Parts: sequence; C-alpha cells; structure tokens
Amino acid sequence: KSPGQAPDSVATFHVGEGLPWAWRGAWTTTANSDRNSLRAPMTSTSPCGLLIIDKPVGMTSRMTVDFVERPLRPVKVGHAGTLDPLAQGVMVLCVGAATRLIDYVHRLPKRYLATFRFGVSSPTLDLESVPVELPDAPRPTREQLEQALGAFRGTIQQRPPDFSAAWVQGKRAYELARRGDDVQLAARTITIHAISLTRYEYPEADFDVTCSTGTYIRSLGCDIATGLGTAAVMTSLERTSIGPFERTSALPAQRMSRDKILERLRSGAEALPDMPRHVATAVERDLIAHGRFVALDQPAGISELAAIDESGALLA
Repeated sequence: KSPGQAPDSVATFHVGEGLPWAWRGAWTTTANSDRNSLRAPMTSTSPCGLLIIDKPVGMTSRMTVDFVERPLRPVKVGHAGTLDPLAQGVMVLCVGAATRLIDYVHRLPKRYLATFRFGVSSPTLDLESVPVELPDAPRPTREQLEQALGAFRGTIQQRPPDFSAAWVQGKRAYELARRGDDVQLAARTITIHAISLTRYEYPEADFDVTCSTGTYIRSLGCDIATGLGTAAVMTSLERTSIGPFERTSALPAQRMSRDKILERLRSGAEALPDMPRHVATAVERDLIAHGRFVALDQPAGISELAAIDESGALLA
C-alpha cells in the first residue's frame, strides 16, 4: 500500500528480555515498511545470567533460590520449574534481568528418573502422606506395564494432583486440599516425548521420562497404575536435565559467595538453543545498548530471533 493508506495490521514479537547481553526488544511490522525493527533499553552492569543448580532431597525450591539471592541482593533471582522437597536434581536459576528468560526455559523439555511403588495409594500420590496398601491389589506383569506406557506417549491430557501448586480460584490447590476442601482441577494438555520402564521388581518400578513443562510425574505414575487396575505412589524423583542443562554440570545447592556465583553464571543465550540467531554488527550492538531501533530484513516465517555478538553472547 501507499504510505497514506492505513496498515492492514501491526504485529509485535518479543525478542530477548532485558539482559546486559539480552535486552528487551521487539520485532515490529507495519504496512509502511517491509523491514523489522529491534529496540532495546540501555545496558546494565548488574549480575545477569543462568545458574544451574543441583537441588538435594529435603530442600525446597525457595531455599535453593535463597542461597543465590542473598549474596546478590538486591539482584532478583527466579527459578524455571519447581522441584518438591522429596525430589532432587537440576534447577535453572535466572539471575538479574535474565529472569525475563524464565518462560523460555519453561519451554525446554525435562528429563526425570522416577521410582513408583505399586499396590499402595496416598492423597499426595507420593510419600508426603502415609501410603495405604490396596487389599488384593493386582500384580501387573512387566509386559503389561510396558504395553500400558503406549497410551502415555505423545500429547495427552493430565489432571494435576490435588496437592500441587496449581492455582484454583486464586489459591494454591494444596492449600485447599490440606484443609479438606473438594479440589476441582481441570485436565491439561502435556507432551510425553519419551517414557520407558528401566527396572521392574514388584512392587517397585523405575521410569525414565522426557516431557514438556507442566507435567506432574506423580500423576503420570498414578494414571499408569490406574489403567492397570491398581494404584501407585512415587517414592523418588530425580530431574536429570532441562533442555541442554545437565545435572552432571550443576553446582551443588549450598551457601556460596558472590564471586563463586558470578564465576558460574552462564550466558542467557543457552536458554534459547533452538531460536534462530542474528549476529549483530558493531553499529547494531551500539544501537541496541542505547535503546535505539535496529532495522533488519524480515526473516520469512520467523516471529522470534535472538541477536548475538561474535562470541555468541546474547544481545536481544
């Protein structure tokens, strides 16, 4: 259309979210231009990046965040995925302006190793409450158990546990469940990328699960057992990875100095392993650092793009 005509639409896509090397920016497309623009605020010298932590059993996710947040105050620290106190393994902590990357970390697949005890049930679906044995509970064979897993691969519907952090009418579900209220949680769409039975010695079974965010492993084991005419509770859970972040390279959750934290901070670009990249020129880097627009040719079919420098550090 000519410059005087009204645009058909205006679309904005967030690209990056306010880091010293990943500032808040946006792709904007209008009918008056066939190019995209990237805009960002000025840089910050505050600590910023990703910290990969290995949480032990018995520690809450909040306690894990506190170990990092206290030495860095007033810098904010957030985590990308809660682990219950009975669980252990990888947590990705986002430091400073990198907290704006939490949603991107949430999108990454997670891998778990879980153990379930069949023939028992509990209100919390794990050992947080006392398990009760089912009278005359059937004993599935290994073949039956492996066959049952087929129904849980791919995109499925899953109802979160009553004792969970899911929101119900402005309150956490576990708060309502603890006081005896009837908790009504709707099923959610999740994806089980892979699930396998790695050990089975009745009543115990070990599973290796790779899944999307929002998956409750407790519910998964319980649903598998229900399909076999019995029940199960989760007795242990280990998160071995979140996307490219492995437990083997994680820092133990413990009190640590500010210098130690800064030494182990990783680039925010690692939270975007599959996002297309644009290597910014020196002129573009200067514009981004000072909150100016950077005009780029619009990549076909791409709504999100990570701007990086020559070293791979995230700019926007």
